Amino acid sequence: MSTDTTETKVAPKRGMSILFSLTLLGLLLFLWLLLGFATNSFWTPNNISNLLRQGSMTAILAVGQTFVIITAGIDLSVGAVVGFASVILAWLLAAGLPVWLAIILTLLMGAAIGSFHAFGIVRMGLPAFIITLATLTSLRGIGLLITNGSTISISNDAFTNFARADFLGVPSLFWMVIVVAVPAYIFLHLSRWGRYLFAVGSNGEAARLSGVNVNRTIYMAYILSSTCAAFVGILLASRIGIGNATQAEGWELQAIASSVIGGTSLFGAVGSVQGPLLGAFILATINNGANLMNVNSFWQRIITGALIILIVYFDQLRRRGSR
Repeated sequence: MSTDTTETKVAPKRGMSILFSLTLLGLLLFLWLLLGFATNSFWTPNNISNLLRQGSMTAILAVGQTFVIITAGIDLSVGAVVGFASVILAWLLAAGLPVWLAIILTLLMGAAIGSFHAFGIVRMGLPAFIITLATLTSLRGIGLLITNGSTISISNDAFTNFARADFLGVPSLFWMVIVVAVPAYIFLHLSRWGRYLFAVGSNGEAARLSGVNVNRTIYMAYILSSTCAAFVGILLASRIGIGNATQAEGWELQAIASSVIGGTSLFGAVGSVQGPLLGAFILATINNGANLMNVNSFWQRIITGALIILIVYFDQLRRRGSR
């Protein structure tokens, strides 16, 4: 296929992605305006800072999850990786390691978990659902064994103050979203490695015949997902000041929901970086607004589930229409 033809096909896809992202941004702004009128406390500085902190960690998880979903895979372990990473970091700090070294080792641990997932998929032939589900349960157990079912306190004030601090009036956790999102966007949308992810998600065998190293691409996707989760575990440990294996329970579903709401197709080959980021903050806004309006927390889950069903349904209609 010629380069001109490829560019002609890619350009409309990017145009649709930008249009969808603008739609999500409009929805987010509409929700903010609506909640501003419906409540007296939504636009208070304290609540906006809290909302940004709530959405930031889910947003980073969603970006990592998106890399995997684009390859037509799934990573159910990210919530457990977050909790386990908080335990590992707290344990390393308690052992006397400097903060920078503890952070690097924790991120490497996350990359190792992603490599294990890819090994199970590529070499053992296990479905992504199964290998990541097994890791989800195993990491919770290993973390509880390390802590004897308790928590590990973090006494480094400089580290724990980071997640609670602001920079230029914006929570530091939100700045971490930008730190992750910018290179993620360059990687996914402006590099050949990003194109490989889309190619594998579209048709793995065709990608292989075109010269793409499919196995290496799968390794790359799962390593990025688990590394993002480990990074979120570090941020969570900074925010709550402890390492706790039971933290972040259910966050994997929040990450998947954010990615799907952001336009990532569960069937693979469709996704962006900006979409899941907006999806994460839409979910955070819904949860925040529901809390301010004293809406039963069960309704928050129902709304999230309904959004996923609607978006996946319309994604199926889009796929049928494109055939």
